[in-house]
Amino acid sequence: MIPNLEKIIEGSVLVFNKPYGWTSFDLVKKVRNTIRKASGLKKIKVGHAGTLDPLATGVLVICTGKKTKIIEEIQNREKEYTGSFFLGATTPSFDLETEIDNRFPTDHLTEEIIKQATQKFIGVIDQTPPIFSAVKIQGKRAYEYAREGKEVKIESKKVEIKKFVIEKINLPEVDFRVICSKGTYIRSLARDFGNEINSGAHLVSLCRTRVGEYKIEESIDINKFVF
Repeated sequence: MIPNLEKIIEGSVLVFNKPYGWTSFDLVKKVRNTIRKASGLKKIKVGHAGTLDPLATGVLVICTGKKTKIIEEIQNREKEYTGSFFLGATTPSFDLETEIDNRFPTDHLTEEIIKQATQKFIGVIDQTPPIFSAVKIQGKRAYEYAREGKEVKIESKKVEIKKFVIEKINLPEVDFRVICSKGTYIRSLARDFGNEINSGAHLVSLCRTRVGEYKIEESIDINKFVF
């Protein structure tokens, strides 16, 4: 259900299902422009509570008006994701943004090996973000260096993975579900999971199904966000 225009202008928390291929900023821009057009206002505060990669779909929480003050609080909440890893190959971006750069054997993989490997990542772990990420290094985004072909060192950070289960195995792909803390990169989890099973892996699909109490089942289709 979409709140009325007056409430949105005053301050609302809106839960959208970000479409595939859209940046998080694309969605913010669309929401802002829709509100401006309907209200006639030139300025309206709109911001998102946690970036989603363009190739991911799912919950993107957008705050308007006075509710933009709680963006950081929402960003800090637990996240839940579902998606698929492709086993036996890697890409520089750890997902489908770049082409496969290396292939690895998968003949040794069994259901037991694949499912047991998830246990290595449960709890507080050190994780290094992808070079194709928005992490800032000396004032520039990491992906800017990556696209220029420059090598930079990205520091690892502590993240917490509360749940990591393999829900379906249909090699070379496996379906997973993850519950984790703010700042966890599922693309990095794909890379590290591939290493753990003595093969390679990259992310082929990702959907954020929950941010704190905000669930995808309650999300708004941006194409239906009209007044």
